[in-house]
Amino acid sequence: MKKGIIVYRSRYGATKKYADWIKEETGFDLVEMKNAVADEVMQYDTVIFCGGIYASGIAGLSFLRKNRRKQSESRIFVLCVGASPYDEKAFRELKEHNLKEDLKEIPVFYGRGAWDESAMTFIDRTMCGMLKKVVAKKDPASCEPWMKALLEASGKNCDWTDKSYLKPLFECMEND
Repeated sequence: MKKGIIVYRSRYGATKKYADWIKEETGFDLVEMKNAVADEVMQYDTVIFCGGIYASGIAGLSFLRKNRRKQSESRIFVLCVGASPYDEKAFRELKEHNLKEDLKEIPVFYGRGAWDESAMTFIDRTMCGMLKKVVAKKDPASCEPWMKALLEASGKNCDWTDKSYLKPLFECMEND
């Protein structure tokens, strides 16, 4: 088997940035999800899937779900990237929602991404705008961390990416 590969799906660049950092640290091969061939990916000892979080889903997990049976010998890790600050409760809910059944034992890690409304698709910008309107009507004391972050980032370009978010992933890979 080959050493390792990073398979990523990035809409706006933050997930790609993390994938590039992982490649720098590990020397693993790097492939964008749309170019990934399951039979080739499954020849690696270690497979790291990186995907952005959109509407509580982790981009690219369908590839993993579809090909899970072929990966019986590969060590698999998932890095999800989102604009919200890390919140244990929200992260736990995200894992439960996305990694069910035979995927639930896969280690999942979080990296905070970026926010740039001008780069968003019309649909994403519209959905975020509607969500901001709903959140803005809430009592600030009852807002969850992601809600506060959404309102704070509104109209700004923010980049929260940081290599330190990868430390737990690297530690898990060393100990696995």
